[in-house]
Formats: sequence, C-alpha cells, structure tokens
Amino acid sequence: MDLNTIWFILITILFMGFFFLEGFDYGVGILLLIIAKKDNERRAVINSIGPIWDGNEVWMITAAAALFASFPHVYATLFSGFYIPLIIMLLGLIMRGVAFEFRSKREDQAWRNRWDWALFIGSLIPALLWGVTIANMMRGFAIEADMNYYGGILPLLNPYSLLGGLVFLGLFTLHGASFLGLKLEGELNQKAKDIARKIWIPVVVLAVGFLVWTYFKTDILNNPGYDGLIPAVLAAVSLLAYGWFLLKGKEGLTFTFGGLAILLVTIMVFSGLFPRILISTINPAYSLNIYNASSSQYTLKVLTIVVAIFMPIILIYQGWAIWIFRKRLSPESSDLHY
Repeated sequence: MDLNTIWFILITILFMGFFFLEGFDYGVGILLLIIAKKDNERRAVINSIGPIWDGNEVWMITAAAALFASFPHVYATLFSGFYIPLIIMLLGLIMRGVAFEFRSKREDQAWRNRWDWALFIGSLIPALLWGVTIANMMRGFAIEADMNYYGGILPLLNPYSLLGGLVFLGLFTLHGASFLGLKLEGELNQKAKDIARKIWIPVVVLAVGFLVWTYFKTDILNNPGYDGLIPAVLAAVSLLAYGWFLLKGKEGLTFTFGGLAILLVTIMVFSGLFPRILISTINPAYSLNIYNASSSQYTLKVLTIVVAIFMPIILIYQGWAIWIFRKRLSPESSDLHY
C-alpha cells in the first residue's frame, strides 16, 4: 500500500470521526427548539454538548487541513468550486459558536431566545450543506482540464444533491435525538425518544430513496474494483436496527447504531470514489484522484510521521473529555453553565 492510498484512508477516517461526533452536535442544535420550550430545559439540552462541541468541531478543521496538505489540488478545486455554500456554512458555524458562549450572559429571555434560534439555524445549515456537498462529490460536477470548476452555485443545487442534504440532515437529527436519550433525564429524555420515533421512518424512506437513486445516478455502488455497495447495505441495516432498539428502549444501542449508520455512509462514499476524490462530469480523465492531485512523496512521508505522533494524543484527550462529562443532565441540575 503506497502513501497516496494511506492518506486517502486517513482522510476517510477523519471525515468519519467528524460526521460521527459533529453529527450528534448538529442534531442536538436542530432539536433544541423542538423538544425544549422552557429556559431551564433549553439549558439542559445545550449543556449536553456544551463541554465537547468545540472539540468535535476540531475534526472538521483537521480533515480540511489534512486534505490541504495531502491532496492540495482537491482542496483548491473543492473549496473554490463550493465557495458560496462553504461561506454560508462557515457563517452558520460562527453563529452557532457565538450562541454557545453568549446565550446565558444575560437573564433576558428575549436575548436567550434569539441565541437559541441562532444555535438552531447554525446547526441546521451545516448539516444540510454537508449533505449537498457530499452528494455532489458522489455525482460529480463539471471539472475542467485545469482542475477547476467554473459552473457557479446553481448546478450544485440539483435534485440529487438536495436529497442528499435532506438525508444527512435526517441522519444527524436522529443521531442527536439518541444522544439526548443518553444525556437527559425525565421528561426531556422521553421527548427526545418521541421525536426520534416520529422521524425515524421518514429518514429511512429518504435514505433508501437516495441509495436507489445513487445506484442509477452514479457508479459509487458499482465502481469496478472498489464500490460502496456493501457499506451501503450495512448502513441501511444499521438504520433499521436503530429503529428496533429505539422501540425496545435500548438507549446505548440506539445511539451506537445511529452512529454506525453515519460511519458506514461515509465509508460508502469514499470507497465508491476510490481512487478518485473528485469526479469530473465533463471527461473522466479530468477527475482528481489520489495520484494526480497529491503532494510529493516526501510531503506525504513527513505528514505520516506527524499523524502517527499526534493522532493518538488527540484521540486519548477527546475520549477523556467525553468520559469526564458523561453524566446525565436535567433541567433541575444546579451546574448548568450554558
């Protein structure tokens, strides 16, 4: 296995970690206004992710930095071609981060309601746009021979990518609901489970419809040599298991299978792309792959050494942080900071 393949796998792992961890963050933010009406209830919901949300978001920064370092042409094409959606996503994330810090600085309820809406919008927009972006990567877009995309934003907002956005939005919302089922007590715990039961079937329908469309629209599920069919099937099974354990009241297994579905969807995407990373719909020869878009072998070698040193440290720290803040919360808790 060469360094180019190793770095493709590492990028995949980073996005898996990001979508798993930030997925329930987004889901909690989306559900904030739905399951919590009173101020103390909203504080409990926000505190469920308050101590860890910024650590989870670091995975996005790390994935983007790793992409820039290992496959700079992919980074340039993706971030320039998707400039407007990514700026909108960035604004949403900024608004979301500020909401965490500013919400409880004043006792005024109108002030807090405005920041609650900011947190909701700042969670919903990135969840939706990540789905749109990933779906366009699966479908491909008009990359020219110079590795640039000149088509603007409208072709990226096609029906297939918008459905992908809704699927990601649904998966993250389910993931957030099951996370709240682990973190909250009493009535809020039950509300989170009730919301999950209501949206589970619609999300399954959307996800299955998206997979069927993916089979006919792209080669992600039947890419010669490598394809995403097996992880796609396993993702569907995991989503069904999510509903089964949700109905049985198995909170830990519900969260596990919801997260597993997200992980398997990510594997489906990247395994279906391999060895490509960005697909050109103009000419397959214009597609960016792990060889024509990569850094030099020396750069990849140095990066591999850096990752081997620091990645275990990051994983240990994040696991420790999640463990420290593992206890359940209720609106009556006396240590609600956010």
